[in-house]
Amino acid sequence: MQDLRISLVQGNTRWHDPAGNREYYARLMAPLRGSTDLVLLPETFTSGFSNEAIHDAETMDGPTVAWLREQAHRLDAAITGSVQIRADGGVFNRLFFATPDGELRHYDKRHLFRYAREHERYAAGRARLTLEWRGWRICPLVCYDLRFPVFSRNRYDVERPGQPDYDLLLYVANWPSARNHAWKTLLRARAIENLCFVAGLNRVGTDGNGHHYSGDSAVVDFLGQPLDECADREVVVTTTLPAAELRAHRERFPAMLDADAFALR
Repeated sequence: MQDLRISLVQGNTRWHDPAGNREYYARLMAPLRGSTDLVLLPETFTSGFSNEAIHDAETMDGPTVAWLREQAHRLDAAITGSVQIRADGGVFNRLFFATPDGELRHYDKRHLFRYAREHERYAAGRARLTLEWRGWRICPLVCYDLRFPVFSRNRYDVERPGQPDYDLLLYVANWPSARNHAWKTLLRARAIENLCFVAGLNRVGTDGNGHHYSGDSAVVDFLGQPLDECADREVVVTTTLPAAELRAHRERFPAMLDADAFALR
């Protein structure tokens, strides 16, 4: 496992404007070509977090899926972010993980935000996703999932004896500034308890419902210390995750060996 370069694209998502957002985020990402391994876009980056966007949900053969593949190939990097997708009789808040070779993996948001009645309009996912990219094991999740530590708990992988499920936990979000203290605190908690790096990517600006977002995107190390933190503005930052430091910390402080065994239903 080598060091991994991860880029946070903290933008001001346009309200209900998929074509405009694809153009906007492509422009923000363009300078990253050849200089990063993984790019994070916000939750519902083509529309903003809106229950009404369900009416314009795309399908798996729609323009955003093709755009993600094209951008990943152009940047020679993986790209992840979520959009509304109509599939299997429902609409999901679906996170994609696109790689330069055209491969596309996805995860459907498990925990729907009841406070905003997301659960009344969208279908919930069931299983979390763990994948490998450039030698790193990665678990990508979406926004409200951050509040549920059992679902994201790092466990030892039975197929890789002695190795945890993942090295990097990702959260893409539309997390309003009114609750930004929880956002900052929980990102650090997930990193400390899971002995992993955590990256959280949030948007900025004010959406069509009048909710303000202060960004506060961050990359946090296994001790809960921020390697990068973003202020309340449009910004693109790249951070290098040191693989050797993660391995050394796990050897020095193997807390997962004392964790309780459990299975998710």
